Amino acid sequence: MSVKKVAVLVSGGGTNLQALIDAANAGKLPNARLSLVLSSREDAYALERARGAGIPVAVVKRTDSREDYSDRIEAVLRANGIDLIVLAGFMHILSGKLIREYENRIINVHPALIPSFCGEGFFGLRVHEAALRKGVKVTGATVHFVNEIADGGPIILQKAVAVEEGDTPETLQKRVMVEAEWKILPEALDLVSRDLVTVADGKTVIKK
Repeated sequence: MSVKKVAVLVSGGGTNLQALIDAANAGKLPNARLSLVLSSREDAYALERARGAGIPVAVVKRTDSREDYSDRIEAVLRANGIDLIVLAGFMHILSGKLIREYENRIINVHPALIPSFCGEGFFGLRVHEAALRKGVKVTGATVHFVNEIADGGPIILQKAVAVEEGDTPETLQKRVMVEAEWKILPEALDLVSRDLVTVADGKTVIKK
């Protein structure tokens, strides 16, 4: 089985990227090579994490046209021979054309248990603010394939996290990252890179 070349798309601090780097260094991603970190911002700290790990980086700044922006991203991905894409705190929606080009080869981590608190407008602290407003007792994180509906692709893995008395959006965000996102994102990438996840009738099937 060939090793897949992976691009991680980021916009901020890169904590989920760091989880992937740590997993790779621990030998937990035998069929995935972190080959590119692409950022929408040149000041994203994620780029420093990538450089520190010896991963090539690229910056593609956002333009007004989603289609033009995605075409420019696709050109960089093609030039680097990328097989799989991980959206790890990437704050922009990709075009349908790019999503179709990489059908079932783009995964995203979302800080809630989809279908709760997801879709356009639900990102970052907004997700946790909404969960606390609703008064849920359990939240978590989801890794899913990306399709043309925001947070609407087939679910690969989910992990629940308890909401604690006195939680703020910030404390809940941190707990969801530590207890869920940083665990299931590397696990999902490992499964996808080893071709252990297939999609049938809009749902995922994980091979044992």
